[in-house]
Amino acid sequence: MKIGKVSETILKRSILKEVHTLRDEVLVGAAVGEDCAMIELKDGEVFVLSTDPITGTTKDIGKLSINVTLNDIASAGAEPVGVLLSVLLPPTVTEEDIKVMMHDVCEECSALNVQVVGGHTEVTEAVRQPIITVTGVGKVKKGEEIVTGGTKPGDDIIVTKWIGLEGSSIIAKEKSEELKARFSENYIAKARDFDRYISVVEDAGVALKAGVHAMHDVTEGGIFGALWELSESAGVGLDIDLKAIPIKQETVEICNFFDINPYQLISSGSMLMASADGEAVVKALQDAGIHASVIGRATNSNDRTVSNGDEKRFLTPPETDELYKIYLRRELQEEE
Repeated sequence: MKIGKVSETILKRSILKEVHTLRDEVLVGAAVGEDCAMIELKDGEVFVLSTDPITGTTKDIGKLSINVTLNDIASAGAEPVGVLLSVLLPPTVTEEDIKVMMHDVCEECSALNVQVVGGHTEVTEAVRQPIITVTGVGKVKKGEEIVTGGTKPGDDIIVTKWIGLEGSSIIAKEKSEELKARFSENYIAKARDFDRYISVVEDAGVALKAGVHAMHDVTEGGIFGALWELSESAGVGLDIDLKAIPIKQETVEICNFFDINPYQLISSGSMLMASADGEAVVKALQDAGIHASVIGRATNSNDRTVSNGDEKRFLTPPETDELYKIYLRRELQEEE
């Protein structure tokens, strides 16, 4: 496609035409020539904002971009309202590519009752693959916000679903040919399908009613990174049981195949929570059909430890996500 903003024809035909979900709070939404969205809140409500780019994959990028950002909104105890999209595309992109991407975006938004309220789409030689940055807008009643730093000493630490879901799905989609050397197509397809668990909006809604002090979406850096961030923001210690952390066998085997650590693998689809009564929160989640486990507790100390039987390790600040090591390894091999 031509460099620059997409044409008005493509904007109307393949982008705006896909937007169907409308919310009462949105006074001005996505339209030709509109530079800003306008959203009205009720008295006693506050905005919650979050933004995230998707750069680690091109597969199902529309679906992933929406869920990653709205998961952050949900972790604050807020209801997602709208999203703004900043889309940068390489010249090799086609209008059909754009239409599919927007269809996936709007399908996810529809499922979560979220409106696309604006954005920008541009073709540029500055990128080699599509990059979507999504800014999410949510609302919550003042005084009912949840922050990552709300964890208190003595709180139970909970994880929903299973860690490594996002990373496993991305690897299964991007590296399926390599995986076929060891695994069957059905096995790989099962891992690809982990993206159906990516949203944690429902997880957050159930947990809020059950009572939580903090929630944190598990993304880059995996569960170890998320645990460090939860602890650092609250100024508490952690005592975590590695064997209690829920993980799918497919994730374990895929990570073994590529020699990466599943506990440091991008994990959207899992929500980390802190509660004075972890078992009650787990029961509420399980009653709603959401797998969850208590994996440890917060402590009144400086130690952040993960135990595996008699072995113990100390958590460290998050480093490069394990997902990127696969691509870096391939680049190094090609250079050789």
